[in-house]
Amino acid sequence: MTSPEWPNHGGQADALLERFGLPGDHVVDDVSANLNPLGPPEWVSGWLADRLGGLGHYPEPSYATARHAIAAHQGLHPDQVLLTNGGAEAIFLAAAHHAGKRAAVLAPSFGEYARACAAHRLQLTEIPLCAPSFALDQATLLGRAADAEVVFLCRPNNPTGTLIESRVIQALLAATLARGTQVVVDEAFIDMTLGAEALTPLLSRYPSLILLRSMTKFYTLPGLRLGYVLASSAVIEALARHQPPWSVNHLAAELVKPLLEDHAFADHTHAWLATEQPRMYQALLALGLDVVPSTTCFFLVRPGEAQRRRGLDSARLFERLLRVGILARHTHGFVGLEGEWLRLALRDEAGNTRLLEGLHDCLR
Repeated sequence: MTSPEWPNHGGQADALLERFGLPGDHVVDDVSANLNPLGPPEWVSGWLADRLGGLGHYPEPSYATARHAIAAHQGLHPDQVLLTNGGAEAIFLAAAHHAGKRAAVLAPSFGEYARACAAHRLQLTEIPLCAPSFALDQATLLGRAADAEVVFLCRPNNPTGTLIESRVIQALLAATLARGTQVVVDEAFIDMTLGAEALTPLLSRYPSLILLRSMTKFYTLPGLRLGYVLASSAVIEALARHQPPWSVNHLAAELVKPLLEDHAFADHTHAWLATEQPRMYQALLALGLDVVPSTTCFFLVRPGEAQRRRGLDSARLFERLLRVGILARHTHGFVGLEGEWLRLALRDEAGNTRLLEGLHDCLR
């Protein structure tokens, strides 16, 4: 019997338990999916239950309430907002808008950009990020983008956690504006990022900028599928032509406004991140791991040089962690990583402490 394929996304415990011959009831702490461990907000389940009757009606086609709420939250006009069925649909809409053209993508980065480009016949050029820092070199970015008609960037980048500075984005926009190159910046984790300058003010200066957002991660609602696009009204209108009618379900669309109004939940999340993110960075380094400097709610790690000399690579560490009940995110399928690193998502303080204890035992 052959082993199951490596899953393309985190949060796929069943497939990995089967791959390693572990029983389906093997209990794991899942640090493979980058979701806010504090969510969803407590009121969401009751709110959804009270509105199940609305499933007997089609959603309002323009999603006006949700779009107005997002626009007010971002300081934009509602015509600059497109509601989407999660961040993934937003990526595929951006690719559809440039079907058959030339695209540039970071490597390593989120695999859906390449999949969306393949689905819409875009020719890909990779912009390499090199270990161990995975920093983006501005000259390399501008050089590889020179022949592209669309550039996909992830900010902060998944899986490295590194943040492209606003000045680099502005340099790319300025250099490519005359050629009409569109710059798509996926900011799915921007609400859980430390020290990030907002890019939304650039929308008024650069009509070639498209921002993709997800509400899945921050509010821990991956099953509901909720995202949006911010861009010029002309670009939003063009992207909407590729979107199926009623792409976003009634419950998700109606949930946008109350989620954005829950300032206490947002404040609680930001306080957690400001404490746990730097604590975990120092703790992971203290274990002797190679840790990519991250700005967000996950870390890319691998056994340090001394540990690798003892024969402990990321593949062995992944299996050891799984057997003691910790599910990390493998990096098979990420171009430029090919399984040599692991991605670890932050949990609450207790969950992070369990992760550190498990890593300590597995690294011995």
